[in-house]
Amino acid sequence: MKRILCFGDSNTHGTKPMRDSMDAARFSFEERWPGVTAAELGSSYHIIEEGLPGRTTVHDDPFEGAHKNGKSYLLPCLESHWPLDAVVIALGVNDLKARFGVRPSDIAAGVGVLVDIVKTATVFGGHPPEVLVVASPTILEAGWLGEMFAGGSQKSSGVAPCLEAIAKARKVAFLDAGTVAHVSPIDGIHFDGANHRAIGVAVAHQLKAVLA
Repeated sequence: MKRILCFGDSNTHGTKPMRDSMDAARFSFEERWPGVTAAELGSSYHIIEEGLPGRTTVHDDPFEGAHKNGKSYLLPCLESHWPLDAVVIALGVNDLKARFGVRPSDIAAGVGVLVDIVKTATVFGGHPPEVLVVASPTILEAGWLGEMFAGGSQKSSGVAPCLEAIAKARKVAFLDAGTVAHVSPIDGIHFDGANHRAIGVAVAHQLKAVLA
């Protein structure tokens, strides 16, 4: 059985589009994209979800906490779920928050750090997993999250090309989810059910090629 880790943020977690800070509903496993990917791949694959709302690539969040830093948690996560055949890295959206003040190339560099961690991980003498980098669709500055992500929409349009370059340089697979899906206008960040399904199918297709 092929074991695949999906390492991401609230969209990997399956957070539904939010109308305010207390509106924190979650799609079921079957509805959120890792579950769709699992159904598409079938019983020969095991999907492990590691979606944390607010997770960044390499940044401690000054308000939400240092535990939101994807870099600090990735290696322990790899070790706890080892052995792994592939890791899907779907991060970068939270780096667009105005508080971090980073450029698209900085976000891609952060993902590159995570790719390097995966590609050099040899837990218990095993071989490093394959990697699939997923770029989120362009975000919107909408709803109650609009101020938090001020300036993020324009920046996010430049993230996918930078991530594609990082993936190419590190010889790992890449998927631009913006080619198959878009964010909800309710909060400008999260996906509705139809877009979770579109991304899940696309990720499954890429993983089949990566693990062929």
